[in-house]
Amino acid sequence: MKNLPMELLRTFVAVVELGGFTHAGELLGRSQPAISLQIKRLETLLAGPLFQRVAGQRLGLTETGEVLLEYARQILLLNDEVFSRLLKPKVSGCVRIGLPNEFAVSLLPEILGKFTQSHPHVTLDVKCDLSVNLLTRLEKNHEFDLVIAIRQSLGPEPVAKGWTEDLVWVVSPKHSVQTKTPLPLVVAPGGCTYRNRMIDMLNNAGKPWRIVYTSPNISGIQAAVLAGLGATVLARSTVPAGLQIVDTGDHCPPLGNVEIGLYHARGEVSDAVLRLVDYVAVSLNAHRMDSNVKPFLPPERRLVAL
Repeated sequence: MKNLPMELLRTFVAVVELGGFTHAGELLGRSQPAISLQIKRLETLLAGPLFQRVAGQRLGLTETGEVLLEYARQILLLNDEVFSRLLKPKVSGCVRIGLPNEFAVSLLPEILGKFTQSHPHVTLDVKCDLSVNLLTRLEKNHEFDLVIAIRQSLGPEPVAKGWTEDLVWVVSPKHSVQTKTPLPLVVAPGGCTYRNRMIDMLNNAGKPWRIVYTSPNISGIQAAVLAGLGATVLARSTVPAGLQIVDTGDHCPPLGNVEIGLYHARGEVSDAVLRLVDYVAVSLNAHRMDSNVKPFLPPERRLVAL
């Protein structure tokens, strides 16, 4: 039986997340040649290349590399949890998290709850806002250590991608508001990615619309939709029980998808933040595999310091 050295796996994951050997070396305190040597040792153990150059100079993963990445993150997470729970000093501190409203009431509470059980010395301070505001508060005001944000596009450099979410139209099953003209909309305030997307798609399709209800929080939006005031747009994984997804067609145009990513603050990042990032990444990846949707964390970078 062969064993995968933990330090080689940690180096491999760092290269993937930071987008190159040089940045991984800076994080791990090793030279670029030393990082290259560790990757070569890992490739020798697995009898195949892990990286390939794609689209010019961008570093991508081979099929072997993609498979290893999934396992490496889980192995490192379990390894770190063992040390966190059994050895002192334990990982501790307060992590300030910014979340979009809809994710704060859907999947993430369960994930964050399990994290606090595994890391009882870490306190989570969670605040909710529109994604555009969360990123501003992270970058300019330094209010957060970690932000999960929804973006229509992460630009030509996909350094902060997390996962892709399909957007869907949602209505009350007791009210066929999608057949009305103009289409009544229940929305968040201006700046909301979902609001912008639904209006753009309706305009492109030439379908009349009007805003009938605006609420800054997801509970208010869901209550208004359930009462039959209008239709709204949500990420498919966040649609609550009691609301109905509308098939796209004559009444509601296709919405496409959005990118959702993890972002952390500039400068030195605490062990508690890094541990939480890994935990969220692995947990979301497992959820998306179970749900048959596009996998979490592509072969580029997971984190970006804003």
